[in-house]
Parts: sequence; C-alpha cells; structure tokens
Amino acid sequence: MQIETYGQQMDVTPALQSYVENTFKRLSRRVEGQDCEIRVQLATEKPNFKAIATVNLAGRTLHCDATAQDMYAAIDLLADKLDRQLVKHKEKLTEQRRGEGLAKSGAFE
Repeated sequence: MQIETYGQQMDVTPALQSYVENTFKRLSRRVEGQDCEIRVQLATEKPNFKAIATVNLAGRTLHCDATAQDMYAAIDLLADKLDRQLVKHKEKLTEQRRGEGLAKSGAFE
C-alpha cells in the first residue's frame, strides 16, 4: 500500500504526513493481497478543512472526502468513510465470486 499526501494551497507538515500514514495504515487489512495506491489531498476551505482521498485498486477507483473544523478531525472522518467503502467493495467482490445470481437464489424452479 502506497500513501501519497499533498496539500492544495497549503504546506503539509511532517506531523500531518505521519498522522495520515498512521491513520491509513489500518486500512491495509481491507486490501490484503491487492496492489493499492492512496492519494490524500489536504486543503483549507475557510473556516473548515477538507481531506480528499482517491484509492486506486485493481480495476477500481474509490473516491471520498470529508470536511471538519480541524484538519485531524477531517482526516479521521475521511479514514472512516474510506473504511466503509472498502468493506462494501470487498463484499461485492465476494458475492460475485460466490455466484449468487437468480439461479442460486431459487427464482428458477
């Protein structure tokens, strides 16, 4: 998992950089065995702070954003939203592999 952090019209401090990396490391369990790249954009929209993430998985791109009055709170909200999206994506993949279609659900008897 690669995590790239950059700022839009602001400087990303080393403290913010390490906080983003530590926060998004917990998402690595959701994408085990897959090559994953996460781009995190941090921006200020006065009076709030905004964090935007783009995740590139094999054949998929997930996108989410979060806004809060504190940059660290925005990063936490973003990680939670991204975690939910990754769970949903993983569930879709397992359902497709199982082949839960009309024939298996008993629609055709």
